[in-house]
Amino acid sequence: MTDAPKVGFVSLGCPKALVDSERILTQLRAEGYAISGAYDGADLVIVNTCGFIDAAVAESLDAIGEAVAENGRVIVTGCLGAQGDLVRRAHPAVLAVTGPQDVAAVMAAVHAERPRPHDPFTDLVPPQGIRLTPRHYAYLKISEGCNHRCTFCIIPSMRGELVSRPIGEVMREAEHLVRAGVKELLVIAQDTSAYGVDIRYRTGFWAGRPIRTSMTELARALGSLGVWVRLHYVYPYPHVDEVLPLMAEGRVLPYLDVPFQHASPRILKLMKRPASGEDNLERVCAWRAACPDLTVRSTFIVGFPGETEAEFEALLDFIGAAELDRVGCFAYSPVAGAAANALPGAVPPEVKEERRARFMAAQEAVSARRLAGKVGCTLRVLVDEVAPGHAVGRSASDAPEIDGVVHIARPGRLQVGDWAEVRITRADVHDLHGIRVAAVARRGSAEGAAPPSTRKSRPEKRRVPA
Repeated sequence: MTDAPKVGFVSLGCPKALVDSERILTQLRAEGYAISGAYDGADLVIVNTCGFIDAAVAESLDAIGEAVAENGRVIVTGCLGAQGDLVRRAHPAVLAVTGPQDVAAVMAAVHAERPRPHDPFTDLVPPQGIRLTPRHYAYLKISEGCNHRCTFCIIPSMRGELVSRPIGEVMREAEHLVRAGVKELLVIAQDTSAYGVDIRYRTGFWAGRPIRTSMTELARALGSLGVWVRLHYVYPYPHVDEVLPLMAEGRVLPYLDVPFQHASPRILKLMKRPASGEDNLERVCAWRAACPDLTVRSTFIVGFPGETEAEFEALLDFIGAAELDRVGCFAYSPVAGAAANALPGAVPPEVKEERRARFMAAQEAVSARRLAGKVGCTLRVLVDEVAPGHAVGRSASDAPEIDGVVHIARPGRLQVGDWAEVRITRADVHDLHGIRVAAVARRGSAEGAAPPSTRKSRPEKRRVPA
């Protein structure tokens, strides 16, 4: 491909280092990169270094300096790369430093600076990969594993500790998805709020500029792509407050999926969950003050070992006071290997189910009340299904498959993946019903990506603790 990124290469050291260079060059060519024999015209330069003796170190540092002076975009690998601090002190402008025999890290650095070229004639899969979701929305996983040790959960034993994906890699995947027609990115992880903690919020690169590996910076960058960005599995840490202005500005959907799990401080402590019920209520109120259109979804567990009737009643009080928009509830199930199984005070199955039913009844009353407040408003809706005379879509408040939907009468020529303006005429416990009033953007347009939820403002009824 004539427009393939060009990579220059400098190989120093022994024959073993030469073999490493051959492997890197082979991988570059296999991925469609061109190899440049000169600094001039190369999009970046890789220097494979030697660090065996002082003279080799000096030669390697000189070679790095020459590449930086002649080209400016330099990746360092090889034996001297194992002394990353030394390299960066001498040449702070280098893009990345990796150790010897680490082809994967070198390629990750190359991808961060110059994304892998796509050739539709030879590549077996499209840039966005193979997906099982509809064309107009996609899940974007930003990390794997979890550092928490919740007593009801065995995820860390199955998936390990938190490992954050490089932010440049995440953003390139998001760009590929958007180019492929995705209009909604659903950001997922075991703990989205902890993104970057494991690598101390290391600075990465995207589109040739530095970007910090954190949830806030990721949300800001995703918000620039012109599509809906929905945040899932957000632990209620203080720094979550930083994304609320992005939501209020319309850059990120005003939607937080926060797994509170309970409201009793004692039960939360037994669960080894962060924050107390009182702190969570304060947070919800503060979030809504910063972004009045905010939708809060959460999940809860009832019947946890040792849960008393009074503690369950406290959970019901929390639900009434917080008025969460979308809620899921599970009766505690003793998963094999979970630490909570050893706790005393197992709640009988019939009591767990009775509490779950009472919980859902209380939440349905809250949901019906909040949805009724949207009657008369005009919402922007992303269409998921179309049938003769009827369509089904989702507003900014609705994640696919777990939240409610908007039933659209008189859909006209709407197609799956279209935007529609819908005037809400009726609400039930979980869903909204309305009439299409205007066509918005057709598929492929960024118009309609911003998430304003209403055209008609209404004062919210909100109960706060006395």
